[in-house]
Amino acid sequence: MRSGAKTMLATLLITDDDSVVGSDDLGLAEPAFRRFGAPVGSLVTVTQAKSPDSLDAVRAKIVGRTLRDDEIAAIINDIAHFRYSDMEIAAFLVGSASFMSTGEMLALTRSMAQAGTRLTWDRPIVVDKHSIGGIPGNRTSMIVVPIVAAHGLMIPKTSSRAITSPAGTADTMEVLARVDIGIEEMRDIVTACNGCLIWGGRVNLSPADDILISVERPLGIDTREQMVASIMSKKMAAGSNHLLVDIPAGPAAKVRSDMEAMRLRKLFEFVGDQLGITVEVVVTDGRQPIGNGIGPVLEARDVMAVLHNEPDAPKDLREKSLQLAARLLECDPQIRGGGGYARARELLENGAALSKMQRIIDTQGPSNLSAELGGLTTDVVAEKDGTLEGIDCLRLNRLARMAGAPVDKGAGITVFKKIGDRVEAGEPLYRIYACESSEFELVSAAAKANSGFAIDGDVAVSREAQ
Repeated sequence: MRSGAKTMLATLLITDDDSVVGSDDLGLAEPAFRRFGAPVGSLVTVTQAKSPDSLDAVRAKIVGRTLRDDEIAAIINDIAHFRYSDMEIAAFLVGSASFMSTGEMLALTRSMAQAGTRLTWDRPIVVDKHSIGGIPGNRTSMIVVPIVAAHGLMIPKTSSRAITSPAGTADTMEVLARVDIGIEEMRDIVTACNGCLIWGGRVNLSPADDILISVERPLGIDTREQMVASIMSKKMAAGSNHLLVDIPAGPAAKVRSDMEAMRLRKLFEFVGDQLGITVEVVVTDGRQPIGNGIGPVLEARDVMAVLHNEPDAPKDLREKSLQLAARLLECDPQIRGGGGYARARELLENGAALSKMQRIIDTQGPSNLSAELGGLTTDVVAEKDGTLEGIDCLRLNRLARMAGAPVDKGAGITVFKKIGDRVEAGEPLYRIYACESSEFELVSAAAKANSGFAIDGDVAVSREAQ
């Protein structure tokens, strides 16, 4: 389909029902209409699409050939310009998942970063952090960013929305402030505040990565090489030169063992060295949720409780955030080795981090979303006395999504017990919040069938997390 210089690859469906689309008219789904960018009533022409030349390289990859840099660049350029169908993207992903050399991984990273907007900053040190995810809660970025920005380092943080989890950083930040922000406004916010917390999908950083992810998730493809290329391309495009990567490791996390974490760490470090980005990787405890809340509103409350230094703020979220912020602060030559933690704690306890967070919120603008918790609640209780020995993080993520998160910001779970705690039969383990009765009934039944909590010899990780 073409209108002037605008083109779009689409599947043509023909209907004789004038109530769907009028005679001599062509209709698009709303996301496609926004992407095409032509006003209603524009004259368009429809012709059969030419198969992209780069598909020859995809076919070569499927049969096991190692691709050249220019072949990978051509594939990514065509994907970024929506010239591939989902089936063709899936073919590339499956072929790459079978085998990808380090050279191909580097070429993929560079090509994805170069396919969209590239940011540059007038600072010698631009820091960022990224968690590979998989752990409920773990909303450390919303504490690390204001601490680091309050110190004076620049941290232009773009984050994703949830795909398979009950909340991404962007979903949680959207409870407090607007996150759907364009590239020029992002520049202004970072210049004014030293940092931001916005949704990355609007600023066109590594756009091919967003398209690849949309196909990867349903297929369950998440190889180490593709994960590293995805993350590093976004950071390269954002103009960061110092990156801290958090890898939670645990039996129900994305990374299950220390050995897997070590392999992933070496890949991040290798790509960082080749791209000129200083990468530090920390392997953290991924056995259980971080913080008390799972879901946008609950996670936002945890974050603000930590920033307000409230006495009942979740200690694990506070401590992990301080540890991560400390490592970023030590990128500053003025901070002596080992002094980052003391500085991070000072900025948190004296209110500087809270003030910086409030300025970021004010500069990004108010959110128009409700911050109310779901009104339908039920407690999931221990079935016997004993010690809590394990928590299935994947199970809790799925239960929170069944409750309606992240679409319903007020849906989710509040966790009362952590590993090592003593519990008595009938004592609440966690509370579920839902906004709709149908979802409340569904999640209540699912939690009763499998709570995800293991007490004294119970199986800690269900089959769905294997």
